[in-house]
Amino acid sequence: MLEMTVNGRPVALDVEPEMPLLWVLRDELGLTGSKYGCGIGVCGACTVHVDGAAVRACVLPASEVAGRSVTTIEALAADDLHPIQKAWIALQVPQCGYCQSGMIMSVAALLASTPQPSDDQIDEALGNICRCGTYVRVRRAIHALAAESKK
Repeated sequence: MLEMTVNGRPVALDVEPEMPLLWVLRDELGLTGSKYGCGIGVCGACTVHVDGAAVRACVLPASEVAGRSVTTIEALAADDLHPIQKAWIALQVPQCGYCQSGMIMSVAALLASTPQPSDDQIDEALGNICRCGTYVRVRRAIHALAAESKK
């Protein structure tokens, strides 16, 4: 039995230890906000937080999150949209949107650790791939959020 906390709720699952966390979230728990993209941890569509750190769920074995806390896009904000989601809407960041849940989770982890990131810090933290090429709008949204946090 694999035990972990997902979005603030304790869960116990009978899954194979090597099953990727992404499949645990999507197939076992019905949390489909995290997307399958490349399957090798490169694109970032599957990004979630484990104990507050952004991780690629498609390559992380479920056994490695036993006893830990996982947060998905579904729980990023409790009652309303998260400020990042609001910025995404206001600045029309997504096009197709497929990668955006992973992108938002990466940005949330970045801003939690670095509230005023430089362009170099953004580049270093965000390895997410967006086939639509929304990187300029993503950067603009991050800087808008950083400016708002200064107020």
